[in-house]
Amino acid sequence: MKLQSLFALLILGLSCGTLQAQVNLKDLRVKPDSVISDSKQENISLKNIRPIVPKLDLEVDYWKHWTRFGIMANQAYFNEDWTGGGVNSLALGFNIYHKSDYTRDNFNFVTELDLKYGKVKNRDQLAKKSNDRIFWDNKVSYKLSKNWSLFTSLTFESQFDVGYTYGAKDGRDTISATVSAFMAPGYLTESLGLEYKPSNEFSLRLGTGTARQTFILDDRIKPLTIEEYSRKYPDRDPIVKDQEQYGVEAGKMFKNDLAFQITANLDKNITKNLNIKSRYNLFANYNKINDPAHRLDLTLTAKVTSLVNVSLNGIVVYDSDVVARVQASESLALGITYSLPR
Repeated sequence: MKLQSLFALLILGLSCGTLQAQVNLKDLRVKPDSVISDSKQENISLKNIRPIVPKLDLEVDYWKHWTRFGIMANQAYFNEDWTGGGVNSLALGFNIYHKSDYTRDNFNFVTELDLKYGKVKNRDQLAKKSNDRIFWDNKVSYKLSKNWSLFTSLTFESQFDVGYTYGAKDGRDTISATVSAFMAPGYLTESLGLEYKPSNEFSLRLGTGTARQTFILDDRIKPLTIEEYSRKYPDRDPIVKDQEQYGVEAGKMFKNDLAFQITANLDKNITKNLNIKSRYNLFANYNKINDPAHRLDLTLTAKVTSLVNVSLNGIVVYDSDVVARVQASESLALGITYSLPR
């Protein structure tokens, strides 16, 4: 009986405790801002802080520059007892290439400088040029659409050194005649037209309004009339007609041509270490539009290391003002080339 009374009292106590907890929860729901904790709340003050922003003098650089220069060499040696044939030879050359590009919105300016010079010396022969070129091209363009632009350009071309023809006299290598020199010939070309440029690797210029000036400023190459020739070379056989050099008439040092010009440029990395660079130019004089001049320059460069390259160069030229036949040259060289930026 006592056990039952204790059990009843226990149930009654639990019921009273549950009822009291429900009353306390009801008070909290009615008064949500009630503070349960006895600790006092501290007032928190917020202050506006203005961070110090450093002043940065930043400017957009619209220029890009590329520079490349190198030295190429070829050498062959045979001692006196060598019976397999051959001749000792040494060939040296250098090249300097620079390109700057300024692009802002639809405006673009590009200047490109290409300088090459080389000589080869074979045993018992005079040293002869293996390469000689000065090329400086400047172009300003304004983009009309995604791939087409209106352009104008100014191009200068010539060479560094005197060029000769050679012959043999008494079994020795000798100079026969002087055929070229600096600014003999020299070319200055102005062109205006449309440019198609679908990518940075390829561009095609259509110069509908093109003028080219040909200069011969060296008296050794200047074309002579019959009378001038007889006075200059009294000991030689007289000529039967006035001379003409590089399209410049006798007695003159300058010629101007109006023409239509096509210029195509390709600069593409075939692989990570193999690059092809070419430039094709067609110059069609309006006075003889059916006999245009052509020039193709092609360079294939294979990178051996970061400094050592192997390059294959080829040039094909047809210009009836010089000679009415196709001229071609090819050279293969191993050299050191340094490029900027690295």
